[in-house]
Amino acid sequence: MVNDHGEHETHGVTVELLTSVDLGPEIPGMAGRELRMRRITMAPGSVFGPLHDHQGRPGVVNILQGTITDHRDGVATHYGPGVGWPEDSATTHWLENQGTVPAVEISVDIVSRA
Repeated sequence: MVNDHGEHETHGVTVELLTSVDLGPEIPGMAGRELRMRRITMAPGSVFGPLHDHQGRPGVVNILQGTITDHRDGVATHYGPGVGWPEDSATTHWLENQGTVPAVEISVDIVSRA
C-alpha cells in the first residue's frame, strides 16, 4: 500500500483504447476534443498515478472486476464491480489495487485530441 505522502508512480497497469469519437464534427464548440473509452487493468499491488486532477478532462468509471481503491484528500474509498466514480474538475486522486485479483475498469472521458 502507498500512502498519500509518497510518490505514486504508475506500475502494474495496462491501458487499452477501445474506441473514440472526434467531438468536433458532432458538437459545436468541441473542436479538438474527443470522447474515448478505455479498459484499464490493474494487477494486484499496482498503482495508477501519480496524484493527478481532471481539469478539462471529465469522465466516469465503471468497475468490471476486482476492487480499486481511489485516494482523494487523504480518504481511501474502495470500489467493487458496478458504477465507480465520476472524475470532474474537483477530482484530484490516485488509484491502487490492494486486492489479490486483477481489477478491471472501463473509463470514459473527454480529452484533447493529440
